[in-house]
Amino acid sequence: MTDQQLALQTIGEAQLILEEYSQPRPKDDVHILGKLPEVLERPDPVVAANRLQQRSG
Repeated sequence: MTDQQLALQTIGEAQLILEEYSQPRPKDDVHILGKLPEVLERPDPVVAANRLQQRSG
């Protein structure tokens, strides 16, 4: 998987979490938002994002 694909996949997962959070139904906001760091701080996406930033700047 390329860095771009990994970044897009991670962003997509984060978007799904935020969509779940924005639903107007009873929910556990802390649990839902707690998923974001799990997705965004995984080592592979962090490394991929760093490489993409280095290439663009």
